[in-house]
Amino acid sequence: MTFLVGAVFAVLLICLVFIIRLYIVVKTGSHHKPGRKGPIAVLVVAGSGGHTTEILRLMECLSTAYTPRHYVIADTDKMSEEKICTFESSKQHSDSESQFTICRIPRSREVHQSWSSTVVSTLNALLYSLPLVFRLRPDMVLCNGPGTCVPLCMAGLLLGILGMKKVLIVYVESICRVQMLSLTGKILYPISDYFFVQWPSLRDKYPKSIFLGRIV
Repeated sequence: MTFLVGAVFAVLLICLVFIIRLYIVVKTGSHHKPGRKGPIAVLVVAGSGGHTTEILRLMECLSTAYTPRHYVIADTDKMSEEKICTFESSKQHSDSESQFTICRIPRSREVHQSWSSTVVSTLNALLYSLPLVFRLRPDMVLCNGPGTCVPLCMAGLLLGILGMKKVLIVYVESICRVQMLSLTGKILYPISDYFFVQWPSLRDKYPKSIFLGRIV
């Protein structure tokens, strides 16, 4: 009985410490300024179709200080790799030291996939995301909506909770979202360090969000 009480107390204590660390990491994230001592390693989450096009437009605006660039795409995505390679080839003409990698993880959710099976597939994606993010240890995760970014952002958040490294989570909501956030946006809104929206109506609904007009 004493052992059981001790075990329950230990679990509750661990949960309490975890919650405190989560609160600290989320609340102080915007004060963290990576790149003061060198380049900024960025993990870029690319989704199929329009998500990849939008994220590459964002990448065009980033300076050469954002290197290396680690692109992550779903294992069923057949188009994004070609777009990324074309984009990076064009950058290499102006940046001889351009460095990038392309990694694949299982997709969190396919189109029209049931919500019950989505939980399972997201957990599966998280199993692949954790070792990937822990190995790359990026300074920043940049994403714009594909479901694949959820487990990657969770893995980046865990790095900070464990005190290993603060990873900035930067989310840019799609221009298509005018009145409501996407499901991915709703999930990542509470934990993002910088959450950008492209319509003033969303800024009014979500006070933490940042509105700079149309970004992509």
